[in-house]
Amino acid sequence: MAFDVHEPVLLEEVMELLAVRPGGLYVDGTLGLGGHASEVLRRSAPDGRVLGFDRDPDALERAAAVLAPFGDRARLQHARYSEIPRHVEEESVDGLLLDLGVSSLQLDDAERGFSFRREGPLDMRMDPGDETSAADVVNRMREAELADVIYQYGEERRSRQIAHAIVDARRGRGITTTTQLAEIVRRAARGPRDGIDPATRTFQALRIYVNGELTELSSSLAALARRLKPGGRLAVISFHSLEDREVKNAFRDMGKGGFQVLTKKPVRPGEAEVGRNPRARSARLRGLLRDEEAA
Repeated sequence: MAFDVHEPVLLEEVMELLAVRPGGLYVDGTLGLGGHASEVLRRSAPDGRVLGFDRDPDALERAAAVLAPFGDRARLQHARYSEIPRHVEEESVDGLLLDLGVSSLQLDDAERGFSFRREGPLDMRMDPGDETSAADVVNRMREAELADVIYQYGEERRSRQIAHAIVDARRGRGITTTTQLAEIVRRAARGPRDGIDPATRTFQALRIYVNGELTELSSSLAALARRLKPGGRLAVISFHSLEDREVKNAFRDMGKGGFQVLTKKPVRPGEAEVGRNPRARSARLRGLLRDEEAA
């Protein structure tokens, strides 16, 4: 079965930061459609290997088709990146990549419920096997807590008005679709929006909350960095300020002992890449090196 392959974000910059070489062992903790992993396998030929992890079973199926030409040099596992330490020994890999946030695969499938641009069920679970969906949150969470989620994870100034509107709207038959929620938010969040859809920040907040994204990130980075061999590298791509702040702070702390921060400022995509792939516009890449004398 053939699948479309979306352009991986910051591909050349990631390969340079990871210093991919033949024979290395690399971990892709957010495999997605396998674009970054494909290039790692190509550059690490003839005997480099990739361990690929993703919490989304659909992504793993599609990535398996993309990576099939590389045979047993690619090994895939259904798991969150926070679970990688259970499967990978300390000081065993040459490079590890996290490409955070929602994937093109998830955004483009209306049935997954991530995008307000297409009508679909209000889901947003990266792993459909997880218990709580976005519909559960907007229909059951107390108003004050919902406002806090929208403010904390969406940096939405009108979080209280939006939460009140959601609670008011759900008293009928409930809120079940992406477009239904988007219209409720738009009506509640009137006023200047800096050129973005008024629903953007609320949808971001719900997605982050439903998938525990920031909690997983903050609790995982140090353990993931310990999987690196001396001289190994960790690269993380984030797509909004909350993620980037977590990565920046974690790298700064690790840079005080046993690691070196490779990126004083995040690497951003150039105009040509943004022109080809507008979704790359907000990407930020940071890198970390494990000291050679760490062993």
